[in-house]
Amino acid sequence: MPDTRGPLWYIWWLVRCQPWRVLRGGLIGTAWMLGLSIRPYLVARAIDDGLRADDFRALSWWVAAIVVAGIGLAYLGIMRHRTMTFVREDASARSAAVLLRHLSRIGAVLPRRLAAGDVATVGGADITHTSAVLTMTGPGVGAVIAYAFVAVVLWSVSPLLALFVLIGVPAVVLVIGPLLRRLERAESVYRHQQGILTTRAADIVAGLRVLAGVGGRGLFARRYAAGSQRLLTEGYRVGAVNSWIEALTIVIPGLFLAAVVWLAARMAAAGDITIGQMVAVYGYVAVLVVPVWFLLEGGYQVIRGRVAARRIIALLELTPDDAAPPSRAGGTDARPAPERTAELHDPATGLTVPAGRLLAVAADDPAEAIALADRLGRFVASDVTWGGVPLTGIALDEVRARILVADHDSYLFAGTLREILGTRPGISDADMGAALRTASAEDVVDAHAEGLAMPIGTRARTLSGGQRQRVRLARALLAEPDVLILVDPTSAVDAHTEERVAQRLRAARAGRTTIMLTTSPLLLGRADLVAHLREGRIVAGGSHVELLEQDPSYRALVSRDGESADADGSLR
Repeated sequence: MPDTRGPLWYIWWLVRCQPWRVLRGGLIGTAWMLGLSIRPYLVARAIDDGLRADDFRALSWWVAAIVVAGIGLAYLGIMRHRTMTFVREDASARSAAVLLRHLSRIGAVLPRRLAAGDVATVGGADITHTSAVLTMTGPGVGAVIAYAFVAVVLWSVSPLLALFVLIGVPAVVLVIGPLLRRLERAESVYRHQQGILTTRAADIVAGLRVLAGVGGRGLFARRYAAGSQRLLTEGYRVGAVNSWIEALTIVIPGLFLAAVVWLAARMAAAGDITIGQMVAVYGYVAVLVVPVWFLLEGGYQVIRGRVAARRIIALLELTPDDAAPPSRAGGTDARPAPERTAELHDPATGLTVPAGRLLAVAADDPAEAIALADRLGRFVASDVTWGGVPLTGIALDEVRARILVADHDSYLFAGTLREILGTRPGISDADMGAALRTASAEDVVDAHAEGLAMPIGTRARTLSGGQRQRVRLARALLAEPDVLILVDPTSAVDAHTEERVAQRLRAARAGRTTIMLTTSPLLLGRADLVAHLREGRIVAGGSHVELLEQDPSYRALVSRDGESADADGSLR
C-alpha cells in the first residue's frame, strides 16, 4: 500500500520497498565517487615521489596504482549503473502495479473524475519521472560523501583552499535553487496541458470515422493544432528554465574550478604547497564537478519527480462512489445477496424489474437510460434495492459477478476471438459458438479460416461496427449473469439481424432477468414487459402493443416518424 501523504512520502515508500538494493546502490555509488577522489592523490604522489625525486621504481608503482584504480572505477561504474537501473525499474513496475490495481478498483468512477489523457500521461511519463528520483539514493548519496571527503583532504593540503571549496559549492546550489522552484511551477502547468491534449488526441482518433462522415475532421484538427501550439509555448517555458539550469550546472562549476586552480597556482608559486599538491588540488576540484553535477541533476529530478508523484497521488486518491463504500466492499458488515430470482427496484424512476423476465425500457432521453443502467449496476450511489436489500449493502464483488451492464461500446482488448469471449473459466468452444449464434455473429467466425483462433487487434478495429457490437453481446451472454443489462445492444446492425438477435436473445435468457435499454421496435416487441421512461420517471408500462395503443408519446418515440408529444401525452 503506497504512502500518499505527499509526493516525497510516496517516493520514500518506493525506497522502502527495496531497502537492500537501495543500500547496495548507495554503497557502490559512494565507493565510485570516493574512487574518483583517490586518483588525484595517486597522481600527486607519482609527481612528488617519482618525477621530482627522479625515482623510476616509485613512479612505476604509482602509475600501476593509477591503472588499477582506473580498472576498479570502471567496474564500480558498471555496477553503479546496473544497480540503479534495477532500482528505477523496480520503482516503475511497482508504481504501474499500484496504479493498475487502483484503476481496476475504482472502475466506472475514473472517466467521470479524470480525463483519459491524464491517465495516459500518469501511466507513462509520470511513473518514469518519479522513479528517476531514486537515483539520488545511489550517486546522490555518494556525491554528498565525496564532497565531504574532498573537503577534508583539501584541509590537509591547505585550510584556505578547503574553506574556498566548502563555501563555493553551496553557493552554486543557492544560485540554481530559485530556478528549480520556477521549473517546478512550469513543469506542473506543462504536465496538466499535456494531459488535456492527449485526451483530445484520443477522442479524435476514437471518433475519426464519425468525424470524417459528418465533415468535422477539419474542425477538430484545427482545435487540436491550437492546443498543440499552447502546449508548445508552455514547453518552451520549461525548456528555457531547464536550459539555464543546464548551462549554470556546467558554467558555474567551471568558473569555480578556474578560481581554485588560480589560487592553488599562486600558492605553489609562493612555495606554500608543492607542485604535486597543486596538481592534486586541480584533480580534487575537477572531481568535485562530478558530485556537484549529480547533486544539481538530482535536484532537477526531484523537482520533476515531485510534480509527477503529485499527479500519481491525485489518481490514487480517487475513490469509488458511495455505491461502493470501503466498509461494504467485501467486509463483514456486507449484507447477503438475494436469491438468483429477485426483483430490482429503482425508487428514482419507480421502475420495478420482475425476476426472471425480459424487460425493455424505452427512454425519451438516452442520458436517462444510461443513468438508470448506472444505478441498477451500482456504478453510482442510489437507493436501488435487489430483493428488498439495498444494493449498496451487498458486497461489491458479488454485485459485479451477478449483475452485468453491457454497453454497446465497451472496450475490446487485443487477442484471439477465443480469448476475448473467454470471460470465465470452463467456457467451451461449443458455448462460444452458441453465444455467437444468439448474437447473430456467426459470420465473424465463418469469414476467417482460423475460426475462434482468429486474431483481433486493439478495439477490434479490423471488424465492422456491427460485428464489434455483436461480439460484445456474445461476450456478455457468456458471462451468464443473474441480471443482464443491455444498453442499445443492436444499434449498429440492420433490421434483419436485429430481428434474429431479438428472437434468439429471448430464448437464450429464458428464466433469467434481462433488461434492454432500447427504442428499437423489434426488441421492444420481443420483451415480456416494456416500461416507458420519460423525464426521469416511468410513465407507462405493459406490452409493446399495449403501449402503442395507449401511450401516444411512446408511439411517437418508437415509430421514429419525427412526431413529438406534449407533457400530457397528446400528439402535436
